Amino acid sequence: MLKHIRTVAAVALLTVTTYAVGVELNGSHPDTYVVKKGDTLWDISARFLKKPWLWPEIWQANPQVKNPHLIYPGDVLSLAYLDRVTAQPGPRQEAPINAVPLADVEPFLKNLNVVDSFKELPYVVGLEDNRLRATTGQQAYVLGLQGAQSGQRYMVVRPTVQYGQPKPSSDLNLRGDTTAGMGNLWKEFIPTSDRDEFLGYELAKVNVGTLTQVGADATQASILRLEDSGREVRAGDRLVPVQANPYDLQFIPHAPATQPAPGHLRVLAVTDTFTSGGPRDVIAISGGARDGIDNGTVFSIWRSGSHVNDRVTGMPTSRKDDALKAGGNRVSLPDEYAAHAMVFRTFDKVSYALIMEGTKPAKVGYELKHPDAQ
Repeated sequence: MLKHIRTVAAVALLTVTTYAVGVELNGSHPDTYVVKKGDTLWDISARFLKKPWLWPEIWQANPQVKNPHLIYPGDVLSLAYLDRVTAQPGPRQEAPINAVPLADVEPFLKNLNVVDSFKELPYVVGLEDNRLRATTGQQAYVLGLQGAQSGQRYMVVRPTVQYGQPKPSSDLNLRGDTTAGMGNLWKEFIPTSDRDEFLGYELAKVNVGTLTQVGADATQASILRLEDSGREVRAGDRLVPVQANPYDLQFIPHAPATQPAPGHLRVLAVTDTFTSGGPRDVIAISGGARDGIDNGTVFSIWRSGSHVNDRVTGMPTSRKDDALKAGGNRVSLPDEYAAHAMVFRTFDKVSYALIMEGTKPAKVGYELKHPDAQ
C-alpha cells in the first residue's frame, strides 16, 4: 500500500513539474486581477505568464458561464490551485475583451480577401465624364454584368498583390498582371526557399455601388452608381456582389497545432507596403488553413542566419559576405529572433497576423517558427 502511495505521489509530482516547465508563470504575477474596459487578453495573459500564447493551458472555464471562453470587464481573475486561472463573473455590462484591439485589425477583417483567381470577375472599363478616378455619387461603367438586375449592390475591389514563394509578393497593374522588376525581392534580402508556389491574389475593397442600368449585351457597359466615401475607383477595378462575409471577432492566443516545417512559413508583406514592421503592424504570411493554421495561432519571427566568409582560416571563394547559401569558405550564422505575431484572419494558403511584441523589426522574408523556438 505504501509503495502504491509513493508511486502515485511520484507520478503526481512529475505531472506538476512537467506542467510547470511548459507553463512558466510571470515572476510578478498577481494573485487576483479585475478585468477593465480596454484590456486585451494578450496583455492579461502576459500578467500571469511569461508566454501569453499558453493561456489556454491555465485558463479554467467556468461551467456556470454561458460562454466560458469570453472574459468581460468586471470579471475577477484569480490564480488558483495548480496554477489555474479561474474567474468570478462580473456584471456583464460591457462587451467581452479580445486578444487584440479590434481597431488594429478591423480593416483587414472587412476589406481584404485572398483568392486564387479574379480575371473572370466583371471590371470597370470607364468612368463618368471620362474621369481618371471616381467617387461617391459618380458613375462607373462596367463590363461583364449580363444577367444582373438593376438595384443589385456590388463591392468594387482592386487586385493589389500576387503572393507566392520564393518571391513573396509582386505588385499588379490595372489589368491584374505582374510587372517585371516590381515586388519586394529587389528591395530586400530574401532567403532562399525550396518552395516554388503561387499562393493567391489579394483583393482590397475600394468602394460600394448600386447597379442602375444593365448593358444589353457583352459589348455594352452597365452603370454602377458609387455610394461609399472610401477610395477612388479607377479603370481595371473588379466587382463582386455585396454579401455578408463572416469572420471571427474573438481570438484566443495559442501555439500552433503542428510544428512548422523549416523554411516553410515566411513573412510575405507588411502593411502599408513597408518592408519591416513592429508591434501592432499587420503582416501577411505564407501559410493558412491547409497548413493547420487557425485564428489565434502564435508564431515567433526570425531572421534566417546569413553565410559569411571566414577570412581568418582561408581565402574567400566569393566576394559576397552575406550569401544566401552555405558552401565554399563560408560560415553559417545562427538565426536571430525578431518578434511574436498572432494570426487573426486565415485563408487557404495565406494568413494575416498582428505583430504583438518583439526586440527588432520583423521584415519581409523572415521565417516563422513555433513560438517557443530557441
